[in-house]
Amino acid sequence: MKQRTLNYIKKIDLLLEEDKPDGSWDDEIERHLIQIGFFQHERLIHLMVTLTFAILAVGTLLVELVTSFTPLLGVFFLLMVLLVPYIKHYFLLENKTQYMYKQYDEMLRRSLEAKHAGQK
Repeated sequence: MKQRTLNYIKKIDLLLEEDKPDGSWDDEIERHLIQIGFFQHERLIHLMVTLTFAILAVGTLLVELVTSFTPLLGVFFLLMVLLVPYIKHYFLLENKTQYMYKQYDEMLRRSLEAKHAGQK
């Protein structure tokens, strides 16, 4: 998913650099909104998974502290090994989705400019 996100953002950045010579951004804006929806869904799923692992990790640590059942420390560290990459991936999705909003705003601005220039 990381590579797909980065590739898509790069594609849109290149499209924005070209400045669409035909001046029609409407189709691209529609496709971009669909992609934003996909990435928002992915972001939500990863948030739920990340929160689940965080709750399990904290719960395991608390149970270990209360019961002093040492093997739970192993479970805690295993959960942390999974939690760190989940957090990194979630933040990638969050930041790139926010960046896609900026791309959308720029595409919309250019579309409105093109329509305004066509009315003159």
